[in-house]
Amino acid sequence: MRVAVLSDIHANLVALDAVLADAGPVDAVWHLGDVVGYGPDPDGVVERLDEIGAVGVAGNHDRAATGTIDIDWFNTDARAAIVWTRARIGAATAEWLAALPDTRTETGVFLVHGSPADPTWEYILTAALARDGFARLPTRIGLFGHTHLPMAWTLRGSAVGSIVPEDAPAATLAEPDRYLVNPGSVGQPRDGDPRASYLILDPAQGVMSWHRVEYDIAAVQAAMRRAGLPGFLVSRLSVGF
Repeated sequence: MRVAVLSDIHANLVALDAVLADAGPVDAVWHLGDVVGYGPDPDGVVERLDEIGAVGVAGNHDRAATGTIDIDWFNTDARAAIVWTRARIGAATAEWLAALPDTRTETGVFLVHGSPADPTWEYILTAALARDGFARLPTRIGLFGHTHLPMAWTLRGSAVGSIVPEDAPAATLAEPDRYLVNPGSVGQPRDGDPRASYLILDPAQGVMSWHRVEYDIAAVQAAMRRAGLPGFLVSRLSVGF
């Protein structure tokens, strides 16, 4: 089973289409939330995910876009983008986003946006938080987003380790080790590489690989400027931060 795992698309349809074209034929598309927010095309991204039958979970920006969490927790630019998104999205997009669960399990793989401990808000950025996540992970393999950083946390016995694509762009998910894997961000990478990031996972074979894809960043930035979205959100796409 060949699965494309996407996260943090952030209303960037140009990047999403580039990723889908690069991935080629897959058996499924799983997304890890933050489908909207920041970017200029929330309706287009939701329409694309719906038409290809993608399944996934809600992120904090998705919940904010539908008014189910308080936007006061967001920074100024993120808050401005959420206000814009709320005013921009159609009824079908709002309904689709509202129906997303906080977590789900697909073929024995746990999907979450933040962490098993806090699906909406927690960033797994340290070994200590990864260890806590493993303690709450109901499956051997978990997928998470939110940090916008492609990497994996591993648990071998009681030892927590990590894998980054620069060292191992492809990896085997060896049993009985456990894994928390982040595909990186499709629509707003933050690891210093502006190319869209995604993961190909074969749960049955226990293999995964990270992939980077160039897309027309300038076109997205132009659309963001026309929409009146904050300048910092526009400029950061060029540098991947």
